[in-house]
Amino acid sequence: MIKNFTKQLLSVTLSFLVIFGVVPLDAQQTGSSGYSGQGAPLTAPELQALVAPIALYPDALVAQVLSASSFPDQVAYAENWIQMNPELTGQTLMVAVNAQSWEPSVKALSQFPSVLANMAKNLSWTSSLGEAYSTQAADVMIAVQALRAKAYAAGNLVSGTQLSVVQQSPQVIVIQPVNPSVVYVPVYNPAVVYGYPYVVPAYIPPPAPPTAAVAVVAFGVGVAVGAMMSSSCCAWGYSSWGCSSTAVVYHGSAYYGNTAYHGGYYGSSASAYGAYGSAHASTGYNPSTGTYARGATASNGYGSVSAGQAYNPHTGASASTVQGSNAYGSYGASTASKNGTTVDSQHQTNSNGTTAQAHSSTGASAYGASGKYGNSAAVGQTANGDKYASADGNTYKNTGSGWSNTNGSSNSSKGYGSQDKSSSSAFSGSSGGGWGSRSASARGSSSMGGGGGWGGRR
Repeated sequence: MIKNFTKQLLSVTLSFLVIFGVVPLDAQQTGSSGYSGQGAPLTAPELQALVAPIALYPDALVAQVLSASSFPDQVAYAENWIQMNPELTGQTLMVAVNAQSWEPSVKALSQFPSVLANMAKNLSWTSSLGEAYSTQAADVMIAVQALRAKAYAAGNLVSGTQLSVVQQSPQVIVIQPVNPSVVYVPVYNPAVVYGYPYVVPAYIPPPAPPTAAVAVVAFGVGVAVGAMMSSSCCAWGYSSWGCSSTAVVYHGSAYYGNTAYHGGYYGSSASAYGAYGSAHASTGYNPSTGTYARGATASNGYGSVSAGQAYNPHTGASASTVQGSNAYGSYGASTASKNGTTVDSQHQTNSNGTTAQAHSSTGASAYGASGKYGNSAAVGQTANGDKYASADGNTYKNTGSGWSNTNGSSNSSKGYGSQDKSSSSAFSGSSGGGWGSRSASARGSSSMGGGGGWGGRR
């Protein structure tokens, strides 16, 4: 029983390290040659719905968003990094960002915190947008211009004190800041501004600023980009970006973002080998659920240790684990959280047997051990106070009126009660479960395991 319990515990918390297929991520400045994605390409209306939240941004900002969206794992990481370093501002922030290994477009978006935060919050939409740009770059640019034309015709896209709108031809509308050193990010409802009720898949629009009481298009506080345009430290500055009729432009050349990304599960990895051992690290992202993860392993002649983390910003589910082994046995500790419930577990195995324990923030707990001669015992308590005990094949239950031998009945044969079937479990799957996102990516490939822990809600 204890061995099965330990294996189940480890498989839950380590599964995210196994699911991700490792595909190199490499931004390339090469042209696209037709559609290269999975399945059928998106139609013009589908593309318009996808780009509706950003089509009215200034050209350079549209370029940054499209390129960065093809690296959704970096977008999520960068947003977390920004939140963890609130003291960095201005030139200090630029220098710190410049030292990161992110794509130039992701670095540039660090100067637009509201845009970066919105992309991280809507990670499934960001993933879908990135795949569309990676596989249908020219079609995406056409969709942006088509929406600008609709907003222009509806009288909702006009020049003002923040943005200059110039219709260069019937097919091309250029949007630029009036003051090149200050960029205002327009805030609008895609279902209203274009004269057509566009519904954007997997997208929750940001709250409108107070100035949006009557305006169809409102603006927040302007972002000073003068330093980004003149600084010698940061080649990814605002003035480095633009749009052509078919693609994003970076430093005057077409930039197609992550051409290796075509949906599905993807990530990056690195390995190092030496005379005394080896080390491996990897990151992964699941666009179907919006989950991203990272893990690392180090081994030498004395043993090995592995660590991993996973997080889904849509559901709030998270997990982390550390596992190790040496000549004397193995050990590990894991934590998983979902829907306000956190479960911590530990285990250790050596020549004398195995011990394991788990604790839930709901009050549930379990302890178990098995010896080298086959003897075993376990005790547990559910969140409602019911107690269970098991020893050498006999299972006992106490619901407040004394102990009774259940002879291994189905409700208590696990030694720690039936609490694991509760809908509040951090490990539950299907509806409301572990890693499912509220809305699956419109373009991500099908999730692993059907309705299981990693599956997105359909």
